[in-house]
Amino acid sequence: MNYYSAKKRRGLRVGLIVVVVVILVGLVAAVAVVRTTYNRNTQPYSNSSEEVLFTVRSGATAHDIAVDLYDQKLIRAAWAFEWYIRRHNLRDDLQAGSYYLRPNQSVQEIASVITSGKVATDLVTILPAQRLDQIEDSLVKSGFSQAQVRAALEPAQYANHPALVDKPAQATLEGYLYPDSFQRTAETTPEDIIGLSLDVMHEHLTPEIRAGFVEQGLTVHEGITLASIVEKETGNADERPTVAQVFLKRLAIDMQLGSDVTSFYGAEVAGQEPTVAYDSPYNTRIYDGLPPGPISNVSKSSLQAVAYPSKTDYLFFVAGDDGVTHFSNTLAEHEAATAQYCTTLCQ
Repeated sequence: MNYYSAKKRRGLRVGLIVVVVVILVGLVAAVAVVRTTYNRNTQPYSNSSEEVLFTVRSGATAHDIAVDLYDQKLIRAAWAFEWYIRRHNLRDDLQAGSYYLRPNQSVQEIASVITSGKVATDLVTILPAQRLDQIEDSLVKSGFSQAQVRAALEPAQYANHPALVDKPAQATLEGYLYPDSFQRTAETTPEDIIGLSLDVMHEHLTPEIRAGFVEQGLTVHEGITLASIVEKETGNADERPTVAQVFLKRLAIDMQLGSDVTSFYGAEVAGQEPTVAYDSPYNTRIYDGLPPGPISNVSKSSLQAVAYPSKTDYLFFVAGDDGVTHFSNTLAEHEAATAQYCTTLCQ
């Protein structure tokens, strides 16, 4: 009896060892597959040496940059770039600006360019989500004098530009300068850059976009204003139509927008620290409706989001610590989402 029990125990041990070995072999194989897949996806997208102008948006995360690189066919997989950045602790080194990249560069080479800050020197770049004063700073840093730039930003000289036909007479160019990179020569003036930016803005204010604004009960100026809020609320283009839907529903039911980014704008342009407590016409926690005008420039996805919002019916959203925007229908759901997903940013 003892003989058979011992034999049975030995058999169980052998079986257990076999199972453990099989699991370990499987894990090793899985790691090898992942490593091989990762290494393959960090290789150049193609053999093409054609330069592509790539812009890293101000405030863009590693994920945002990875998606943009993939969309422009500069990398094989967004996750591989994001993993490389995280693995090498480069997230804080990513620098906004425009860079010349090539499809025959590896992920390592592309990351090196973007973290070096070696922007294209023959370009003047207006980044997405920039305020007018930040655009002014960018133009000065590109080599123009501050006096030249301030003179170029006076809106009266562009009064007949088709991009500005719906701009209120007293409004500045805030929100109307489309983010893009523009070639600069020795003869280029700040007015040239502003004019080109307005040209691109006009191209994006298509009849369809204008009709979409009307469909939402907005003038063109109001549409651009709301698009600028959407632009600042999230850098994720996929989330923007739903963010726009939330604000449009709030406007429809006479509920305050309650947007922190508008409050921050009002404080910052007054030279104050960004706070939701600062009393200005842009504080949508204090004042009803839209603010007096845009709070930054806008990109195509934000214009489209306002013209064609999602078909959802949300009333609240919160940007979580995970970089994802969480939407809710009720205040109770919103408070629960805030408690669960926004333990750091919402403090």
